Amino acid sequence: MRFSIECLGLVALAGLWILTAPRAEAAEEAVLDIGSRLELFVDRFLIERMEGTALALHAPVEAESVIAFDRPWEGKYVGYVTIIQDGDLFRMYYRGMPEAGTDDSDEPVTCYAESKDGVIWTRPNLSLFEVHGTTENNVILADMPPFSHNFAPFLDTRPGVPADERFKAVAGLQRSGLYAFASGDGVHWRRMQDEPVITEGHLDSQNLAFWSDAEQCYCCYLRLWAEGVRTIGRATSTDFRTWTSPEFMRFGDTPMEHLYTNQTHAYYRAPHIYIATAARFMPKRRVVSVERFEALGGDADYSGDCSDTVLLSSRGGLDYERTFMEGFVRPGMGLSNWTSRTNYPACGIVPTGDGEMSMYIQRHYGQPSHRLQRLTLRTDGFVSVNAPYAGGEMFTKPLRFSGKRLAINFATSAAGSVWVEIQDGKGTPIDGFTLDDADEIIGDEIERTVTWQGTRDLSALAGRTVRLRFVMKDADLYSLAFRP
Repeated sequence: MRFSIECLGLVALAGLWILTAPRAEAAEEAVLDIGSRLELFVDRFLIERMEGTALALHAPVEAESVIAFDRPWEGKYVGYVTIIQDGDLFRMYYRGMPEAGTDDSDEPVTCYAESKDGVIWTRPNLSLFEVHGTTENNVILADMPPFSHNFAPFLDTRPGVPADERFKAVAGLQRSGLYAFASGDGVHWRRMQDEPVITEGHLDSQNLAFWSDAEQCYCCYLRLWAEGVRTIGRATSTDFRTWTSPEFMRFGDTPMEHLYTNQTHAYYRAPHIYIATAARFMPKRRVVSVERFEALGGDADYSGDCSDTVLLSSRGGLDYERTFMEGFVRPGMGLSNWTSRTNYPACGIVPTGDGEMSMYIQRHYGQPSHRLQRLTLRTDGFVSVNAPYAGGEMFTKPLRFSGKRLAINFATSAAGSVWVEIQDGKGTPIDGFTLDDADEIIGDEIERTVTWQGTRDLSALAGRTVRLRFVMKDADLYSLAFRP
């Protein structure tokens, strides 16, 4: 019997040539079903290839200081700030700690502030606890060591959550384990049970939990150590009381770095994407001498390190995407920003204006001038697909959508432009939606509907496998969504 080489292959195995069966056709490329979700370009989830374009990291812009930590129960060692948007109200939680080295004592308290716009903040006199000889303070938790060390609340968005558990928190250290707390109003808190809910992990940081609609579970991102490096672990729960054992998060092929706080949370406009603004800690990387730091009013023990903020993202599970190793928020000018444990970001990114969102960072930690600063970003503006003046293209992976129109968040220069072509699953332009049919897009908008010869209706393509081709010049593309 004769065998055709075209039909059968030869494989060398242990010095022998073996005939193999005909190779099956490659499986059809996976299709992303994005429905009507908003998709950001913080990772390469949507991107098949880029030609002349690249992902660009956008640095937040410094704004005003919103709080000086100058109350007697706050002080130089305020830490672990959390910002929550609750309807028309913004809530802030943070540790008050005037003296270093008192983590596990009665000294730390949990403080509260609120704002109508995320810019102007007030500290209400709550009269819940007597602290430093007065009940006229903004303290919501006191005399409960070690829970005020790292009390980290969140607004529970799980459908059907009881009204008196709208707010939840985790708090505790390695010796105690993490305890679960609940509140109906975000001010008056109670322990949900007498035993810790998570007992594994180092936990000596800001451990964060939230409800994930995408994964249908609570996620807790917490402190672990790996070969002497501060890193991040994750545990999950369906009821907030029984949790899985923490597992190490993965960072792809990027090098391990000390990540002191992780600040992982569901992005408010696209909660299936988790954004992490982590504090990258550089131990023993000294910039400021002991003498200079003491002249600034600091303790020598907090002079020998420096840190900045890096951006990570995740779509659930145990994988972070470190699209960029570069600093997201640099320490900035002034020696006061180059000392130990300063520049730690708060957990929470919130909308604060038309086309604007804000994040918050602690400045001058361990110094009398310790404060919280607001920084602003364009809405969805963490990362963009960027095209230079010479131009470039970006092609998405095959996808399916629901909706009737394509909306993009973009910006161009006066000379720049964006053009969009819709192709079928094999990459063939679809009649009526080719590059020749596309209307030029120029300007700067958070949401612009894409048109082809004035047509915006894509309902005939909904549910079909398509690819998007973006042809760009001197432009940025931040996000896209198919809208009703």
